[in-house]
Amino acid sequence: MSLAQKVDAQTMPEDVTPEMIAQIDEICAQYKGKPGSLIPVLQACQEVVGYLPVPVQEYIAAGLGIPGHEVFGVTTFYSFFSMEPRGRHTIRVCMGTACYVSGGKEALDILERHLDTPVDTTTEDRRFTLEQVRCVGACGVAPVIIIDNDTHRKVMADAVGELVENYE
Repeated sequence: MSLAQKVDAQTMPEDVTPEMIAQIDEICAQYKGKPGSLIPVLQACQEVVGYLPVPVQEYIAAGLGIPGHEVFGVTTFYSFFSMEPRGRHTIRVCMGTACYVSGGKEALDILERHLDTPVDTTTEDRRFTLEQVRCVGACGVAPVIIIDNDTHRKVMADAVGELVENYE
């Protein structure tokens, strides 16, 4: 019996599908017993599911044959792992000094209202995750907003609503 067959559907979040569980099984089987493989496994599983809720972490631990606290410890230590659902697009608003004084705070406030979600959360439809970051090293073109891998320079606060609507 595979791990997928042993999973009680009640313990997994509703958005974790049997197809995702099958992919997690494949990832775990590929890396099981290989030293130093936990981070690549977590990265691959987060790509599949979109985030790493505790039931998925426990499932990964079982699949790798390691204690759950090891998986949880790594997941919570590294900032690139998320235990909460993330949006299809990540909006990062720079709050470094140059961006802040050039209108970054106003842009962030408008985005919070436009998306109807507070900073450091994800919209209900999971379209966007809105984050503030300290500095992106682009002070000469402040304020800066990064959406996914696209850097938007000298962003005017009143244009941010229109800007994000270009991302489906």
